[in-house]
Amino acid sequence: MASIMSKMAVALLFFLHGVKLSPQNLWAGLTHWRLHLVIIGATFGLFPLLGLILRPLVNPLIGDSLFAGFLFICLLPSTVQSSIAFTSMAGGNVAAAICAASASSLLGVLITPLLVGLLLKTASGGFSGQAILDLCLQLLLPFALGQGLRFKLAQPLATHKSLISYVDRSSVLFIVYVSFSHGTTTGLWGTLSLSMFPALLAACALLLALALFLTSQAGRRLGFNRADRTTILFCGSKKSLVAGVPMANIIFPADLASTIVLPLMVFHQMQLMVCAWLARRLADSKA
Repeated sequence: MASIMSKMAVALLFFLHGVKLSPQNLWAGLTHWRLHLVIIGATFGLFPLLGLILRPLVNPLIGDSLFAGFLFICLLPSTVQSSIAFTSMAGGNVAAAICAASASSLLGVLITPLLVGLLLKTASGGFSGQAILDLCLQLLLPFALGQGLRFKLAQPLATHKSLISYVDRSSVLFIVYVSFSHGTTTGLWGTLSLSMFPALLAACALLLALALFLTSQAGRRLGFNRADRTTILFCGSKKSLVAGVPMANIIFPADLASTIVLPLMVFHQMQLMVCAWLARRLADSKA
């Protein structure tokens, strides 16, 4: 029952995003193709490459199971809400951020399972046609339904702007609770050594630092203006917990999914704290 409710909560969240996001905002940024190629390249190209490069350093420190979760971080789409919020706070190109973050989430429904199948070949989980179908039904279909019902629901939703934020936080908390409850009942936490957690924190910090540095340098070296560089920085350096947890629960068996999402939870909290500080600093420098 709890698992079904968590899936319904995520579907509701994507439905509300579909209602909120106007077709004009969704597609207007597509003409800025250079910026979107950089963000998509960072999300689905740079991150997996960093994960593979860091394997010889990170894998011996945290073990195979947690490293699978660490690599899974690198295969996920970017966040939507926080990418847009931080871009806006720092004075970036908000319209492009909306389009880029949304496109990343939609592309991730297809690209992430494919990358999992290529880079995370486990005996008990990975890419399958059924995984793609489940992801489309749980994430893409609700978003499409929301887009289709915008003409009826957009105005009422605009008067309750906090609803999406509430559903966002609630759905994440609920699906994380379900995942970690399963870990407790299956004895997962007894198999993890506490000595691995400092190494996991250090690995996530290194991954985030490299992503922030490289996306910042890419924006500068490719000649983007300040607003676009800010968008690349925040949309290209973050990973989605909202999409990642349900994806893990669909792609991997339940006993493995609980371990897979642990590095993602650490990385997610870290990226929020670091990017909030960075966005305020960029906003102050612009003032």
